[in-house]
Amino acid sequence: MAEAESLVPEIIENTPRLGPDDRFTFHCDPTIDCFGHCCQDVSILLTPYDVLRMKTALKMSSPEFMEKYTSIAYSAEKRVPVVFLKMNEADKKCQFISEKGCGVYSNRPWACRMYPLGMAERGTSDGAGERFYFVVKEELCHGHGKGCECSVSEFIDSQRVEPYDVMQSPFRRLLAAAAEQKEALTTDQCAMYYMALYDLDRFRRFVFETRFLSMFELDEARIDALRTDDEELLELAVEWLAFSLFQRKAMRMSKSAAQQQRVTGPVSANEASPA
Repeated sequence: MAEAESLVPEIIENTPRLGPDDRFTFHCDPTIDCFGHCCQDVSILLTPYDVLRMKTALKMSSPEFMEKYTSIAYSAEKRVPVVFLKMNEADKKCQFISEKGCGVYSNRPWACRMYPLGMAERGTSDGAGERFYFVVKEELCHGHGKGCECSVSEFIDSQRVEPYDVMQSPFRRLLAAAAEQKEALTTDQCAMYYMALYDLDRFRRFVFETRFLSMFELDEARIDALRTDDEELLELAVEWLAFSLFQRKAMRMSKSAAQQQRVTGPVSANEASPA
């Protein structure tokens, strides 16, 4: 992520910006001689929704998936933990790629769906800002100029990106909030962040087996959904982190918890953290 962040000014200055109606020509399938080459020795950042989709498709628990398929780094200035797809040690290829293509194609990460489009976004934690697209052209890729011309929006629709954008918009705002912090997260706060976003199995236990539900106002229908709906649980995780770590008004405290806060002072992140 640090590398991507450092490239944003260069992209904005030197790369043609594309809007939804702008057109480009690109094609990728096994008939292209470079097929699969872009899935080797590459840094693919995984969002929480990427992890959710893949671990569910593979019928793996969160810890199992994270251990086998991911590695962890930190964003610029060690603000938050960042998760990357782990390559094979021997040949640096993605663990899901084969001669036939991607083994998790229907649930592949956002970054893989978007290629060769890149997206740049400048804004703040309130969601305001400018978004535009650009075409990534690398020597290893021979798909440019082949196939049918399409617009940016047509390409995005064909790759079924919309559910990822919907789920990841709150996460992007969370990253923006983290970037605005003057101080990096503590070790305990990083553990909270990682647990809530990337270990949903544990986060669900935390929600239902601690005093979490007594601290916040959540309606019964949503509580019932949280028991089985991982997407709903991930949305709650983002809201909780925005509230607990970055002082955003993303959740409402219960009357009893608010009363306690008036008596004892603001609830710290550690008071709402897992044991």
